Amino acid sequence: MSRGPLVVSWGDWSLPELQAGAETRAQVELQNAGTVPWRNGIFLAYHWLDDRGNAIVWDGIRTALPDLPPGARAVVEPRVRAPIPPGRYRFALDLVAEHRAWFSELGSEMASRDVEVVPRRAATAAQLPHWVEPAPDWRERITAAHAEGYAVVASAIEWPSGLRRRRPRALDPYRPGTGRVPGFSHPLLCPSVVAGVELERLPDFEGLSAFAAPRDEPWLYDGRIVLRAHPDRR
Repeated sequence: MSRGPLVVSWGDWSLPELQAGAETRAQVELQNAGTVPWRNGIFLAYHWLDDRGNAIVWDGIRTALPDLPPGARAVVEPRVRAPIPPGRYRFALDLVAEHRAWFSELGSEMASRDVEVVPRRAATAAQLPHWVEPAPDWRERITAAHAEGYAVVASAIEWPSGLRRRRPRALDPYRPGTGRVPGFSHPLLCPSVVAGVELERLPDFEGLSAFAAPRDEPWLYDGRIVLRAHPDRR
């Protein structure tokens, strides 16, 4: 082990089952093996790597550590969010001196192991008005997106042609067929949501329930997932 100001020695650590995109807690024992005390600004974090050690997610959730003088030990339970999609990854624990450096960049070893991330499993629900129905493959696509790891999945809105009331211009961003839109900047209409996830409710949008995208959960808008509006039934 390297000897220097900022060095960590890892003790026993464990991870529960990891579901794609979902948050859990690990348990980690560690020791200040350096020559200076750890005070404010030292955090436990983690990286998700591929089988070659390349970063998939470099900067995981930070967990504050207690003040630890050299030689002192602590057991912490850091929050960990699994990556998307399911699969085999290398999970690596690391410490960071905020605004300075990762301990691993200073020669301290990471604690790592290969782990299997399984599909996300959870009850889901969507608020659909009586005049909106899912397309035939909506449920299949929604289920697949949630299993991939997304807590919130939003759909496109299909508007029938030939009606006296034309498709509202406000619904233009929700036309079917666009595929996945990263960083979709519009409200999420009638999304499917994993149980326990609370979304900010917005004013209804052309009669459809509207929500803000979550800040702390993975979410997805996919124009290939379609809800069919029947405004003549309103």
